[in-house]
Amino acid sequence: MSDDALATWCHIRQQVDWSSAAGADPTPVHPAVDGLAAWFDGPVRLRNADRADRLLSAMTASRAAVARGEPLTTALLADWQKLVLGADEVHLRRSDAYAKGGRERYGLTPHTWQDFAAYLRQSADPSLPLPARAARAYLDIAFFHPYPDGNARLALLVLAHVMDREGVRLDEVGPLQTTRYADDPEGALDLAALIAVLIRATRGRCTTRWEWRSCRSEGLCRGPDAPPLRARHNPGEPQ
Repeated sequence: MSDDALATWCHIRQQVDWSSAAGADPTPVHPAVDGLAAWFDGPVRLRNADRADRLLSAMTASRAAVARGEPLTTALLADWQKLVLGADEVHLRRSDAYAKGGRERYGLTPHTWQDFAAYLRQSADPSLPLPARAARAYLDIAFFHPYPDGNARLALLVLAHVMDREGVRLDEVGPLQTTRYADDPEGALDLAALIAVLIRATRGRCTTRWEWRSCRSEGLCRGPDAPPLRARHNPGEPQ
C-alpha cells in the first residue's frame, strides 16, 4: 500500500464495481426502533454522556437537512461537526493526518478538498444501489479524514444521512462499528453488503411488528389454547 492512505483509497474507489453491490428494496423503511438514536443513547452514553448528547444534536441537524432537501456539502458537514465536537468553529484539516495509532497517513494536496466535495455529491447518484452509496460515503469520510477529530462519528452520521434521504433508517447500527482499511476493495463491497443486510433485516422486523400490531387490533393474535374464531359475516346475514 502507498504510504498515503488517502491516495490509495481514491485509487481503490475508482476500481471497485459499486454497481455490483447488493441493492435494496427502494421503498422507505420506518423501523419501530431508531437504531442510530439508540446507539447514541445507549453504548455511547454509557461511555460519555456529553458526547451522546452532542451526537444526538448532530443527528437532529442531519435529519433537518434531509427534510429541507439540502445536498451533502462540506459546509453542511462543518455544521454537524461543530455539534459533534461541541466547538464554535471547525476547519478542514490543513496538513497530513494520521489514524490507527499513526500507521495510516492521509495526505493533503492542492485538489484534496475539491475531490472531496465532488465525492460528496456522488452520494446522491441514483444509478448506484443505496447500500453502495452509503458505504462509499462512509469510507470517503473515514479516509479523507476531513477534520482533526471526530471523523469516525461523522462517518456514521453521513452514512445514515445518505440512507435517510431515501426514507430508509436502520433499527441497529452496532454491526457497522468495525475498523476499515483504505487498501481493501473487498472490504468496501463487504460494507455495502452489510448495509444491504441490515436494511433487509430492519424491513423484516418492521413488517413483523406491523403484522403483529395489525392482527392484534383485529383480535386475530391468539394463544394456542384459545377457542376457535367464529367465521366473519356481513351484517344482516344469518350467523
